[in-house]
Order: sequence, then structure tokens, then C-alpha cells
Amino acid sequence: MDSNGQFVEWAVVGSGIGPLLLAATDEGLVCVAFHAGDAVRDRTLKRLEGQLGAVLVESATGRLAEPIRRLEAYFAGSLRDFDLPLDWSLTAGFNRQVLRELASGVPYGTVVGYGDLARRVGQPGAAQAVGMAMGANPLPLVVPCHRVVESDGGIGGFGGGLETKRRLLALEGVLPQPLF
Repeated sequence: MDSNGQFVEWAVVGSGIGPLLLAATDEGLVCVAFHAGDAVRDRTLKRLEGQLGAVLVESATGRLAEPIRRLEAYFAGSLRDFDLPLDWSLTAGFNRQVLRELASGVPYGTVVGYGDLARRVGQPGAAQAVGMAMGANPLPLVVPCHRVVESDGGIGGFGGGLETKRRLLALEGVLPQPLF
């Protein structure tokens, strides 16, 4: 149990980019992990248990039912804004500031440069730190770090892998759909 005597609910669900691990507290969605096969699932759950000091319970109902429905709608092309309660407890300081700006200020079908995002949070010289914040994002996809690109037009990095980033940007109409 966490400090409030509550459980963290988690589930692995299929998606248009492979299995995702989702976890939620009473506050909201707290974690999304890409490529959630057995090894990633086990590592992520162990990390969450330590970071949140919580008992983790596998379930796709209750707290996760709505996030799962919204992810399905997103991958079906009928949802553009997740608009879910989020638990920001796995991020703090500059990273949290950047991720909140990303979540609220970079809508579906658009991209932003690392430097532009740094300027938006009042740290114009912090493009590299923005990249680090993207890499530490505990809520990728829902907090859309796939929408952050290099200022020269390059796709940039992505914790879920560049092919996953390309597929998400194609889904949102930023890049053309792959030919194969």
C-alpha cells in the first residue's frame, strides 16, 4: 500500500504500437511503458513498487478502464485528446514543468522543437535538458513526447524507439503513413 493506504492498479494492454503497461493510482494514470513484454513488465513493476511504495494489483477495470478505452479510441483515430486525470508523482522540478507544458500546449497533429519547448518554460538554453525530460517521461503517449522533434526537422530520439515515434506521428498525420 502507498502512503494513503491504497493500491496501484496495473495492466498490460495491446495497442497499435505493441503491448503497453498502464498503471494508475487514486490520483490518475501514473505510468505508461512501451514494449511491455515480460521483461519490461517485470522491470517496470519492480521500479514502480519502489518509487511509489505501493502494493501493485493487476486489473484492467476500475482505475484503468477509462484510460484503456481512450487508448483504443486514439489508435482507432477517433480520439485526439486523452483528457485523463494524471498522477505526476513520478516526476518533479524542471521535468514536471516541461511535461505539463507538453501535455497542455502541444496538441494532436503538431510538433514542437526541443528548444521551443525550453523557451516555453522560460529556460531558452535548456534544449538538451528538455531531451532528458522527454527520456524520463513516465507517461509517454498520454504526455506526448513523440511530438518533440529537432529544430532542424530531424525526428529526434524516443524512449519507445524511433519506429514507434514514426508510427505515432504518422497516426497523427504529421508524417506520411509507411508504404509497407
